[in-house]
Amino acid sequence: MRLNFQAIDPKWQQKWANELKQHRQDANLSTEKAYIVPMFPYPSGNLHLGHFRVYTIADVLARYNQMKGRKTILPMGWDAFGLPAENAAIERGVDPAAWTIQNIAKMKEQLGAMGGRWDWDREIMTCDPAFYKHTQRIFLLLHERGLAYQAEALVNFDPIDRTVLANEQVDANGFSWRSGAKVEQIRLKQWFLRITAFKEALLDDFDALERSGRWPERVCAMQRNWLGKSTGARVWFEVKDSLRSQSLPRIEVFTTRPDTLFGVRYLALALDHPLVVQLAKQDPALQAFLDRAPFSPDSKDGFLLSQLQAKNPAGQFAPEGSKVEQPLPIYVAPYVLSDYGSGAVMGVPAHDTRDFQFWKRHQGECGPDDFVIIPDSDSLFVPVVIRDSPFVHKGKLTLDCGVFAGMGSDDAAQNLIALLEWTPQVENPGSDPHATLASSWRLRDWLISRQRYWGTPIPIVHCQSCGPVPVPVDELPVELPRLKEGQLKGRSGNPLEEIEEWVNTRCPSCGQHARRESDTMDTFMDSSWYFFRYADPGNEQQLVSPEAADAFLPVDIYIGGVEHAILHLLYARFISKFLAQTPLWPSGGGPENMGEPFKTLITQGMVHGRTFSDPQTGRFLRPEEVDLTNPKEPRLVATDERPVVSFEKMSKSKYNGVDPSACIASYGADVTRAHMLFLAPVSEILEWDEDRIVGIQRWFHRIWRIVQNLSGNEFDPNNPPQSPKLESLISDDVSLYLTLQKTIRSVESSFSQTHALNTVISDLMTLTNSLDDRLNPQNAGSALQYCIASSLLRMLAPIAPAFTEECWETLHLSCTSATIFDHPFPNAISDAEILRLEASMLQPCAVQINGRLKFVTRIPVPAAELSEDPAQRDELTTWILQRLADTEEGGKLFDDLKKPDEIPRSGRLQKVIVVKGGRTVNFVVKKDNK
Repeated sequence: MRLNFQAIDPKWQQKWANELKQHRQDANLSTEKAYIVPMFPYPSGNLHLGHFRVYTIADVLARYNQMKGRKTILPMGWDAFGLPAENAAIERGVDPAAWTIQNIAKMKEQLGAMGGRWDWDREIMTCDPAFYKHTQRIFLLLHERGLAYQAEALVNFDPIDRTVLANEQVDANGFSWRSGAKVEQIRLKQWFLRITAFKEALLDDFDALERSGRWPERVCAMQRNWLGKSTGARVWFEVKDSLRSQSLPRIEVFTTRPDTLFGVRYLALALDHPLVVQLAKQDPALQAFLDRAPFSPDSKDGFLLSQLQAKNPAGQFAPEGSKVEQPLPIYVAPYVLSDYGSGAVMGVPAHDTRDFQFWKRHQGECGPDDFVIIPDSDSLFVPVVIRDSPFVHKGKLTLDCGVFAGMGSDDAAQNLIALLEWTPQVENPGSDPHATLASSWRLRDWLISRQRYWGTPIPIVHCQSCGPVPVPVDELPVELPRLKEGQLKGRSGNPLEEIEEWVNTRCPSCGQHARRESDTMDTFMDSSWYFFRYADPGNEQQLVSPEAADAFLPVDIYIGGVEHAILHLLYARFISKFLAQTPLWPSGGGPENMGEPFKTLITQGMVHGRTFSDPQTGRFLRPEEVDLTNPKEPRLVATDERPVVSFEKMSKSKYNGVDPSACIASYGADVTRAHMLFLAPVSEILEWDEDRIVGIQRWFHRIWRIVQNLSGNEFDPNNPPQSPKLESLISDDVSLYLTLQKTIRSVESSFSQTHALNTVISDLMTLTNSLDDRLNPQNAGSALQYCIASSLLRMLAPIAPAFTEECWETLHLSCTSATIFDHPFPNAISDAEILRLEASMLQPCAVQINGRLKFVTRIPVPAAELSEDPAQRDELTTWILQRLADTEEGGKLFDDLKKPDEIPRSGRLQKVIVVKGGRTVNFVVKKDNK
């Protein structure tokens, strides 16, 4: 009887739901925990295959850990704040809260259909006041310690969504990552979190994360790059204004190449540098230039501040008459980033590609005296060859560098900065240095203000007398006001500032009239700590108790897409390290964990769908435009041409999306799960090919047939038979038992260490084939057959829970059996036992002479490393011949030929061919000439 995979899903899902509470109570007795968290989804209304992949991986690992006897937690929640809900309210007049709750219900139903073992009693929604009350509490804790502050800043403003974006939310071309709008830069007073106070810990603690491959190297590299620590020097240039007599503040520059200081030919300032802002108030031409922003990322535009000139501090060490002593022009240039260094750069056109291009646009080509670094192989006394590109490498300094001529770049940089730091002190004690060694970081404080309704309100009120005042903790949460029907329809921007009954309040400090902060928090704030809340979801007083934090955290396995490698993971590390400095998580997970939130990180690859495009135009084709009568030979309906077939990121515009609910309805949850896991390693892109799912179906049907053939056994899974008596087994049965033991080891390693879940499936397929080949239905009571079938089902259970439950029930018809997940994951025998079995195991060996069978005997099975390694072919041949010589038939043969160790030198014997690990041995012998 064939099994209907779709029909068994509801049966077992209902049974799991009924028994889940008891399982949790039993798990509480375990001292070892497995806290497994997949990144929670935004409730868009539909799960896509990418969701299905990450949640399948999480469920598989949770079920494995459950079978290993660990207290396993697999929670689920909803990243429920965000722009899509608010945009729905704007476009259709719906309530964002109602829209979100409706979507959550639908997605929760989809999650149930996939067969997951979710701990729904820990479910959270970030839009629930009971949750965001604690998000607000974290903000206040940060504010108390000076880590949350308000400041005016030039910000990225999305003119479509009418909200501020963090730098990370603007792509390289200046467009919003959400709306796609061209981002504008405006000045606003915003709230920031001082993540830079944790920059050293965020960088240094990567050593612990990378230990034993706990975090992917790619993710660590991306975060290191985002933190962007650079070592170099700060250099100060004096500035003169030819139109005014008052002195101007020195311009500070950070450089990673202080050895090029003698080659500085101009300074460039960012658009919002304080000096630029000050001058623009009196200079309409400069203001007009600034109003042209934003410029393209590779812009070479610049505005010359003609009245200003700077002095190079290295000029005092240059030869008299050197170009280094000349005044430096100062430009305003959009290529200078305000958030790098101090928003000013020194232009060295002969030794920097970007500066070279800018200088060429505004001043012309570089001359020979602009090159102050030359290759080590060049002579100091030969004129510098004018290049058509900058020399950007390190080398040695030229004669224009005075006492530093001939010195290597690194030595020159160190000595020059030391002189510039101490010379002013010697000449005028107490004066400021001209330079000092320093580090610079790309990381900037986290801008969390958003001018939107659907987010966590910032718990601050603004009082004319007291200024910004924190909302008292006992008044949290500051709840979002209820919207009237259609209140957001057709409008943009932040409605909170216009809801008078909500925004008007009393100052908690003086009691006078005040206004609530109308900005809401970046939704990354919610996702930066939600995994703490899973540990203690019912705690009304604290976001998590210290006891719960110590019991659950850090998360043992965290699973999600690599697209979150920078923002979400960085913010989560920051908030976790901060909470480890509070009474909420004082242990921080122990001294080796250092407040990190996630022990092991798994980043799954994206899911790509099969895409059809027109071979003539490249246009993506709708499903109805392709004839798939023969899936291997698709044709265009209109022209009968073959379309171009490729696998692309799933999107509506490419018509290649796949609804996981439809797959489950067609094939069953477990077949869909196993197919997805088998198609690609977890970390790699998965090309979804539904045509190949038949392979998984056939495999499951084969297992089902095996189980049915063995269902007549009388073994009790609660009191299973001991390991079969190996002494009474024939070699093929011993070989089968060894295959089981090696499979257990490989599968265990894949589940617990490498997370190579596709390898688990291939290993179990091999074991299935081995068992099926040796299956004897007439001997259903065989302890060996039962042992292997039972182990196979228990190893497959995390991947295909409903299917293995059905098989388990059928395998134990003669007794009452609980769920398969009440039984432990198989354990492999010891290394010594495996070696003993391998040594005792015999295999048939057919001996041929010149291709004709001479006799069949039995010899030991060679070790896998000997039989499977092509480089060991000669060693395998010698080993097989020695084993043959030990047999009665082989001994007689070698009396005829030669002793085994003499065979390679025998004149009569030309060649020995060993096939299939010694199952066939062919001796090629010279024939007698008689």
